[in-house]
Amino acid sequence: MLTREEVMAELHALADEGYRVFQSRLLADDGIVVLGVRMPALRALARRWRGEWGSVLALPDRCYEVTTLKLLVCAQQPWERFRILVDDVVPLIDNWASCDCFQPRAVREHRAEFLPYLHRYLSEGGFSARFALVTLLQSYLQREYLPLIFESAAQADAGQYYVMMGAAWLIAEVLAHFYEEGIAFLRSGRLPEPTLRRAVRKACESYRMTAAQKGELRLLLHNIPKSG
Repeated sequence: MLTREEVMAELHALADEGYRVFQSRLLADDGIVVLGVRMPALRALARRWRGEWGSVLALPDRCYEVTTLKLLVCAQQPWERFRILVDDVVPLIDNWASCDCFQPRAVREHRAEFLPYLHRYLSEGGFSARFALVTLLQSYLQREYLPLIFESAAQADAGQYYVMMGAAWLIAEVLAHFYEEGIAFLRSGRLPEPTLRRAVRKACESYRMTAAQKGELRLLLHNIPKSG
């Protein structure tokens, strides 16, 4: 059985001080303790320890790397185990970096079965909602799911920064893949203004958008009355 001492010894051996400083700055607003282990190394550990999921999930959450490792190990589990574990690990998400690396393999093979989880996480707000929005981006970016995506983005709380940014990222990706449907949604007025502005700016930063599309989006943004 994998022990806490073994896990922490591996993490400390892989830690990079320069990267720790860099990552700590990125997560400074969340007050997260960071050791400085890079994501490829964490993913390699998760692959090695995916069969030790019970031991990994029992570890105390005292740093970014342990929380992220739990998510990465959970993400590699088969559907029947993943659907049981996911409700235990989603509440552990306390920062955007851990949230965005949590990409469960089983969800893409069980999109319909996972929908009730997504609806519930969206309603919970916080990083649970961001996880739901990022999962829509990673696993549901298909035309048949656009109504769900638009409804989820419209309901996402624009007053919660990381939720709003997750919704904006999601809509920016929709614009890159389904531009006509995406801009029609923006014009519908259903998306909160702060989310819309962030989504347009993010989309305009993408090389996948044409100059004409970017011009149309900027004009749309220009014509939105400024709040306040």
